[in-house]
Amino acid sequence: MKVKPLHDRVLVRRLEHEEKTAGGIIIPDTAKEKPQQGKVLAIGSGARDESGKVVPLDVKVGDTVLFAKWGGTEVKIDGEDLLVMKESDIIAIVE
Repeated sequence: MKVKPLHDRVLVRRLEHEEKTAGGIIIPDTAKEKPQQGKVLAIGSGARDESGKVVPLDVKVGDTVLFAKWGGTEVKIDGEDLLVMKESDIIAIVE
């Protein structure tokens, strides 16, 4: 299924973190926090300013981003858990 977010929204796939600590302890699924880093899969056309002009987004497809801990809405697309969030929920682009 092909999905295109609307306006200033972004579709993101979470990037999984290592399941072991530096000391070699394996972290069970129930104790793991969800990662706050992801890859941008699709973007909307941009937000509109007060005059109605479309302002393009700063992120682009393929960017690795850091986002707010509780940012976005979880959706399941083709059996995969993804996030749809506003660009304002994105904190930084990882270079």
